Amino acid sequence: MIIVLEQNATKEQTDHIVTTLEAKGVQVHYSKGVDKTILGLIGNKQILSQIPVQRFAGVEKVMQVSEPFKLASRSFHPEPSRIEVRGVEIGGGRPIMMAGPCSVESREQILESAHAVKAAGGNILRGGAFKPRSSPYSFQGLGEEGLKLLAEARDETGLPIISEVMDPENLELVAEYVDILQLGARNMQNFHLLKKIGRINKPVMLKRGLSATIEEWLMSAEYILSEGNPHVILCERGIRTFETHTRNTLDLSAVPVIKHLSHLPIIVDPSHGTGICRYVAPMSRAAIAAGADGLMVEVHPKPEEALSDGPQSLTLENFSVLMDELASIQGIEFTN
Repeated sequence: MIIVLEQNATKEQTDHIVTTLEAKGVQVHYSKGVDKTILGLIGNKQILSQIPVQRFAGVEKVMQVSEPFKLASRSFHPEPSRIEVRGVEIGGGRPIMMAGPCSVESREQILESAHAVKAAGGNILRGGAFKPRSSPYSFQGLGEEGLKLLAEARDETGLPIISEVMDPENLELVAEYVDILQLGARNMQNFHLLKKIGRINKPVMLKRGLSATIEEWLMSAEYILSEGNPHVILCERGIRTFETHTRNTLDLSAVPVIKHLSHLPIIVDPSHGTGICRYVAPMSRAAIAAGADGLMVEVHPKPEEALSDGPQSLTLENFSVLMDELASIQGIEFTN
């Protein structure tokens, strides 16, 4: 249920509504837009039906929300959410770039990558310290040492850092170092982890699961939002289909669908979405044209020597070229 307040509703009226509803066990989430102030109500339907919400002073109208993802819904939060991370705004209308190696491998590798990302105009440095791998014999990451190297790269370049958290046990450790917590596709429905992240006041980027529908994806975001963390970023990284020429099938239709259904910003990962470096640039351009709030791209000084995801990683030079191409998209003019 959603309460739309009158434009001239006073603070006293709003506080009275909130305290009355909370006393009856209803969660109230406050959302102030440009034109409207909205209260989103989460609670037992029977209890809500017995409260004469429409009769509260300051209430303009009451609406039912049909979507199961209440807090992620644009009905509850009509204005796009903007998430600021160390001066970088995600969802503010200007696409941002997250870039860096799949895994932090050494001090030299991550620092060289960070400086190249910064020089090319990138906004956020990515790098995996804990790596979920399909094979137990593959490189699993440097752990806390990798996080320390990412923090050093942030100190040198000023770039905020994002890294994946794999389980509740290392959540506090990762959160101590990074600016954005990344939840990988395999953990999209790790509900215990989602709840714990929802209790941390730190931005989180939630990747779409391998075979998840958009509604399932948004319901996972709802777990985080319902625990009190409003700083959720979605990431489309491709889904598993019958196609074999690419690693995954990058679902760019998810971008306008999410923009229609939700207020949460959406990032596109064409590196995992295709799995092949030659396709990263064209899918990056397509993602920006589709309205994505940014990209996450894998970059490595020597992709042929990368310990993970080398085939989909751009060289530092190719990344710089891609950034120039993306910068030109906004200035395209059609003539006849």
